[in-house]
Amino acid sequence: MKSLIALWNVLANEMADRCSTSTTMDVNTVRGRSEHEGLSFLTITLPTFGKDFQYCLDQGFIVPEAFPSFKKVGSCLPSFLRGFTERVFSSSTGVLLDEPDIEAIYAIRQLTLIFSKMLLPCTPERERKAMSDYIQCDMEVSNVEACLPNSDVDEFGRMAQLLFRDLFSYLDREIWTGRIIPKHGPGAVAERLTSNGKYLSRYWTDRLESVFHVGDFLYPNARYIGDAFEDDGVDFHEPGSEIPCRVISVPKTQKTPRIIAIEPSSVQYVQQGLLEVIMRKIHSSFLNGFIGTRSQEPNQLLAQEGSLTRDLATLDLSEASDRVSSKLVRKLVERNRLSESAIFACRSERASVPGFGIIPLSKFASMGSALCFPFEAMVFLTIIFLGIEKEQGHRFTKKSQLLEFLGRVRVYGDDLVVPVDYVHTVVDLLEHYGAKVGRPKSFWNGSFRESCGKEYYAGQDVSIVKVRRVFPQRRQQVAEVVSFVELRNQLYFAGNWATAKWLDGKIEGLLSVFPTVEPTSPALGRHSFLGYVSEKEDEHLHRPLVKAHVVSSRSPRDPLDGPGALLKFFLKRGPEPTFDAEHLERAGRPRTAYIKTRWVPPF
Repeated sequence: MKSLIALWNVLANEMADRCSTSTTMDVNTVRGRSEHEGLSFLTITLPTFGKDFQYCLDQGFIVPEAFPSFKKVGSCLPSFLRGFTERVFSSSTGVLLDEPDIEAIYAIRQLTLIFSKMLLPCTPERERKAMSDYIQCDMEVSNVEACLPNSDVDEFGRMAQLLFRDLFSYLDREIWTGRIIPKHGPGAVAERLTSNGKYLSRYWTDRLESVFHVGDFLYPNARYIGDAFEDDGVDFHEPGSEIPCRVISVPKTQKTPRIIAIEPSSVQYVQQGLLEVIMRKIHSSFLNGFIGTRSQEPNQLLAQEGSLTRDLATLDLSEASDRVSSKLVRKLVERNRLSESAIFACRSERASVPGFGIIPLSKFASMGSALCFPFEAMVFLTIIFLGIEKEQGHRFTKKSQLLEFLGRVRVYGDDLVVPVDYVHTVVDLLEHYGAKVGRPKSFWNGSFRESCGKEYYAGQDVSIVKVRRVFPQRRQQVAEVVSFVELRNQLYFAGNWATAKWLDGKIEGLLSVFPTVEPTSPALGRHSFLGYVSEKEDEHLHRPLVKAHVVSSRSPRDPLDGPGALLKFFLKRGPEPTFDAEHLERAGRPRTAYIKTRWVPPF
């Protein structure tokens, strides 16, 4: 924690120089409260200040309930960071200044939110609460399904048909003609199989078999099917005996963990095949202008435009994936029976939740399902257009009416961009259909906008750099060392050169060599606007080289042969499939990594 406080002090002094103010009292406050409250002051209390500040920016004044953990002495502004806040808000009235200092806005956000996303384990109490909230969220989804009028569900289905009719007709044809090619993802599965071990799985369900014949999915060709059924056979499961998805928590912030679900191998296997077809159709249709799948940049550019013109609002949804009702997803595809059967055949109907046992699921899918991301986007886009339609007072009947909103409506997961003129109706409808709009992280009043990790005020980029991991104490802490170097380079390109120079000294005490290289180099090195510095020339390739530390890792041993190896070959995409030379001996994510010293190109 001392290293984190030292970093904050250096950064605060640099921000003070840039804004012509002083942070002496602020530095003392952070040091004293950190010693008294512990790491949670940096990772929870400080970020709460930053979020309250953003909310006040959007409202245009200091709201009375903001900054509850910080004193306000002699002003409606908090005493902490007042040298910066008084450059944004009036110290007497708390109203936003006509021309707030953009540099001060950036400084406040950087100083308060820098530790907001550290990957730290939560306390057992917070872990238990997160699991309890997962259960509670599913119950709320069930209640919404029960209370939602049939007329509203029908309206949802009507708009969904206008948006996605062609998409699901295409999916129907691909399923009917047998062109769904399954795929194993890189992640874990509920049975805890290894990466290559997934190709030997014989787990299948009756629900999957009703749409996809097991012989077309688990075997490389028909030659092996008969022998397999005679020997060990396929382990068919009825709905009541299916393996449930396994709910786990992974580090997110110290305040709360991220809850995800690990799907059974065959379920995820089919989901990936359907996902590929759905994404291919989205990319080739008008939906590509509304739903983001490949790049976050369009959402970010719209957020910048919205901050400048105030015509576009950015909305953030809480627990987005866990609040998408399976009833709404079924309504999306109800007129395409083959697509509906396929999508719900590979949906986990039950989940194993630590401390709560196996529960039935009302939500369509948790984070971890391959189909979670596209279907939550489809549901949210449908609701957005229902809100626009309601505000305009007439129904959309033609696709051309939707196309008028290209460049004004966009969905990327739980990050939404909508026109400000319709935002209140859209928010009301989102919550009516079960979503939960994060009001403190949704912006439409002022000039502040945020979407997909980028923040803007009045068209100016005020995005910040965040510390992701604790600082390393030795070179063997590979993940921490890599994160430490990335932090230094991100701060450098953000213009925080004094802080980057301070980090240089810390890194040089940890790594014996730390050369200047390009961002594309494999070396752990410092990045600079001035380019790289060559140390010698490769005698064979005649290219510049530098001596640097490089991260080295190797996949674990995971031998695969026989039908499984042949199946892996046939499932490889591309006209000329390429494999790693050891892919049948080693596979999966490396369990360990090492830092080695080598001569490498600096670009």
